[in-house]
Amino acid sequence: MNDIKTGSQDFSTFWSTPASDLIAGLQTANGGLSSQEAGARAAKGDQSSAKGANSTFDLLLGQFKSPIILILLVAVGLSFFLHDVVNASIILVIVLVSGLLGFWQERGAADAVKKLLAVVQVQATVLRDGKPAQVSAKSIVPGDVVLLSAGNVVPGDGLLLDSNSLFVNEAALTGETFPVEKLAAVLPAETPLNKRTNSLFTGTYVTSGSGQLLVVRTGSATEFGHVSESLKLRPPETEFERGIRHFGLMLMQLTMVMVFSIFAINVFLHRPVLDSFLFALALAVGLTPQLLPAIISVNLSHGARKMAEAKVIVKRLSSIENFGSMDVLCSDKTGTLTLGEVQLNSTVNVDGGKCEKTLLYAQINANFQTGYKNPIDDAILAFQPVELSAYTKLDEEPYDFVRKRLSVLVSKGDARLMVSKGALANILEVCTTAETAAGAIVDIAAELPEIQTQFEALSAKGFRVIGVAYRDKGLAEKIGKDDEAVMTFLGFLALFDPVKEGIVATIENLRKLGISLKVITGDNRLVAANVGEQVGLPVADILAGPDLQIMSPDALRQRVNDVHIFAEIEPNQKERLITAFKQAGHVVGYIGDGINDASALHVADVGISVANAVDVAKEAADIVLLEKDLAVLLNGVREGRSTFANTQKYVFMATSANFGNMFSMAGASLFLPFLPLLPTQILLTNLLTDFPEMTIATDSVDSEAIETPHRWDIAFIRRFMMVFGIVSSAFDYVTFGVLMFLLKASPEQFRTGWFLESVVSAALIVLVIRTRKPFYKSRPGKYLLIATLSIVAATLALPYTPLARVFGFTHISPVFLIALTLILAGYVLMAEVAKAFFYRSEARRISAR
Repeated sequence: MNDIKTGSQDFSTFWSTPASDLIAGLQTANGGLSSQEAGARAAKGDQSSAKGANSTFDLLLGQFKSPIILILLVAVGLSFFLHDVVNASIILVIVLVSGLLGFWQERGAADAVKKLLAVVQVQATVLRDGKPAQVSAKSIVPGDVVLLSAGNVVPGDGLLLDSNSLFVNEAALTGETFPVEKLAAVLPAETPLNKRTNSLFTGTYVTSGSGQLLVVRTGSATEFGHVSESLKLRPPETEFERGIRHFGLMLMQLTMVMVFSIFAINVFLHRPVLDSFLFALALAVGLTPQLLPAIISVNLSHGARKMAEAKVIVKRLSSIENFGSMDVLCSDKTGTLTLGEVQLNSTVNVDGGKCEKTLLYAQINANFQTGYKNPIDDAILAFQPVELSAYTKLDEEPYDFVRKRLSVLVSKGDARLMVSKGALANILEVCTTAETAAGAIVDIAAELPEIQTQFEALSAKGFRVIGVAYRDKGLAEKIGKDDEAVMTFLGFLALFDPVKEGIVATIENLRKLGISLKVITGDNRLVAANVGEQVGLPVADILAGPDLQIMSPDALRQRVNDVHIFAEIEPNQKERLITAFKQAGHVVGYIGDGINDASALHVADVGISVANAVDVAKEAADIVLLEKDLAVLLNGVREGRSTFANTQKYVFMATSANFGNMFSMAGASLFLPFLPLLPTQILLTNLLTDFPEMTIATDSVDSEAIETPHRWDIAFIRRFMMVFGIVSSAFDYVTFGVLMFLLKASPEQFRTGWFLESVVSAALIVLVIRTRKPFYKSRPGKYLLIATLSIVAATLALPYTPLARVFGFTHISPVFLIALTLILAGYVLMAEVAKAFFYRSEARRISAR
């Protein structure tokens, strides 16, 4: 149920409808829906089961959508029409088996990933049966009343029922950079989208304040849903996806040239047109690694499961490759370098002495604020409990990232007291007086030098310093931003966050993996330098937000490589830093868990958040850590690189072996008076050689493959394919010579002999190509080894089974089996030599750049 129409009422312009009418029309109440009614509406409008069925069918159908497979199916129909039932049936069975294998693998991968994503599902707070309840944001239905606070993602389009200093970031929908204030009201029906200040929309998020939203539309009926559908929006293409696309284009070009050339030559040699057509198609299938999509899905889902075991949840599978390619990691300080357990060390007055009044006022502020919960308030309240029962909350002005202050209004008897706390500079700018240790109220100008001295002394010790101020509000019952003025500065809160044990070793391990850690913090440069020194980061060159503000993009791009700590950084500057790193040629990861991290998470190559982050951060992230720990991240990077390495193994295996076999077959067809392999035999060859490669996701990975970041390199793959394809083809021609001149083989014997050599060599070469080391120094994964040996055994046995006649095979002499053993031994040895030569030449190529 995406939209609601009740009777003749149409809420397509709900922003112009009074809240009472909308509540009545949606058959709900101020206290929200009952659990029973919400469930009924979800069931009525839920298309998940149908989508599940459709997606399963679409996935199955997708296995047979490639142009080559479609042409093969046309060829099957043509063969049936020409009464060539045997060949048609064999081709059809092979195509179906190949498609079903791909479907089985991809479906299993999709199911596994779905279970993992449930772990980090975004929740929403709704009123059910008149009480707040946590539900999945995806289960929100029209008529729900949602309670929103800072950090929440808006789960549907709807009308604002109530608000308290509510500001919402709508950049994803309207392009407006700054948060928009939202107020309950009724607006004209013709009000444009960016002026509907009484409405909230899916895909936006709350930056400060709180409010109640009456949901009118969900899913595809929302404004964001309309935009997505009309523009067919999809996430930006990752480097991994771009590499796969370029690889596919390369293969397509090669395949088309070979297929048309071979078909034309065979027709020119007056061979049967249908046989020549099927032969050319079979060559195309043989050259194309048609299981590549399934192999990639399986590799990535296997990697996602392994990363989940390392407490890393992957939301977007294609981001795994970028995770492995990452060479710069930008992180905040709290919770990554430090424990993330903020503690209050002391409360200090303007003269540097202990101040009980500052603690009392700070606890009033922390206890009564109801906006964005944060560890600073928890630390203040846990420090030394103070009796607050005499105070009653009247109002508050929530924290936001522009003011950087939080104010509450409380009463005690007839008195009205407003207390503000926040960043020291932002507190001082609204103060005109200060309270001394003796209790005297003096002009703030006289105390500013001493305040600055105390601030620098506390900061140099590594303390985060927050200011506290107050104001007598007479008989006021409400406050607003304008009331934050003519205040009295009271004192400082000195907070600290201990550095994590073992963080120095973790940072060093990141460096060994080729990842440079860059700390981006809002704290001042003195605090940042203190923490940097403790964890072993260079602190001689610290770039602060004010300096960043005046730098040109080119100057910043040149500077970021040499700086490891960025201090006093504003939220909008984080995105600029990430962009500068990317422009400098890095693959950038960014860890963030706060409201102001959303844009940086979007821009980064790999957005990384944590399970207890605010909703908007988890929503924006590609990867979610179950623990905010760089050690957890290390394990994830290793698994990401292993996944990428195994994916590339399949590409290397498929392209080199297939290219060599198909090149040999194309050449042999020119000088042989018969087709070197029948079309069905080519398809069977391709199917059998794919079996071992389907287990590649479980293969072990050499330590060298995960020591440095790797990226797709199509030129490298092309060179690899040519070198190993030529080696493979050379031994194919040796096999031809043995069969034709030594054994005087008949066409059936020739095809049988070459089929055996082709499949067995392609299976065994997997063990060589999978590692840069000599194959006997790198142990393959158990399942890969079992699958390889099983295919070798099945292939050698095939000519002696009843299936031999079906596929046109015959018995082969023991002499050839001896010769085949020698050929395979020579092939493996030559492949090892070629591998050593190839990687040495590649190393020289890299060093020469």
